[in-house]
Amino acid sequence: MAGLELLSDQGYRLDGRKATELRKVQARMGVFAQADGSAYLEQGNTKALAVVYGPHEIRGARSRALHDRAIINCQYSMATFSTAERKRRPHGDRKSTEMSLHLKQTFEAAVLTQLYPRSQIDIYVKILQSDGGNYSVCVNAATLAVIDAGIPMRDYVCACTVGFVDETSLADLCYAEESGGVSSLALSLLPRGGQIALVQMDARLHQDHLDTLIEAAMTACKGVSKVLDQVVRQHLQEGSTLRE
Repeated sequence: MAGLELLSDQGYRLDGRKATELRKVQARMGVFAQADGSAYLEQGNTKALAVVYGPHEIRGARSRALHDRAIINCQYSMATFSTAERKRRPHGDRKSTEMSLHLKQTFEAAVLTQLYPRSQIDIYVKILQSDGGNYSVCVNAATLAVIDAGIPMRDYVCACTVGFVDETSLADLCYAEESGGVSSLALSLLPRGGQIALVQMDARLHQDHLDTLIEAAMTACKGVSKVLDQVVRQHLQEGSTLRE
């Protein structure tokens, strides 16, 4: 029944998109002057703010320092007003801790940490409005913030959440689709080399559908990377115009 509701006979979804169509992405870089890098990104109705500090000397215990590369520290949080439920979310709750770890693993695969031994890079991401695909939107916003900070990366790291309904892959799920009992996964990709940085699944999925879903996610991530590339190029163009 959920499948019938989420995908019409004509192939349209709840918000009028086709199965492989991404939500509209809008983004700005350099939104915070105090940080080394920052970005604001909207993907559909999900909105995130990412801020990057570093590379800088390690704060706290020096024993944490790695002699051959930088440590990446990620912190994820949700604004109290980001969902319909107005509940306080402490930084240390299980969901935030898990999401912070996923972001850390993702950016360790993308950032050239070996260029900054014995140092630390801090990435803070906050969801301002939540409407599905929180992990993916955080990754995309943080990628722009890391680029804004001038930190070298192997490639853009782009993420997308995909689901499976009525033998059809749905790209870039919104909250109604995520909560509608769809088998879904979130995937982050370095598109040029096709290297998968992270795959996250919260629900069971039949093995026969896994390859189809991963392929759909990779295609969606490549679509996101084109949008992020346009944002970066526009930001650089605006910067050079201001300098002139």
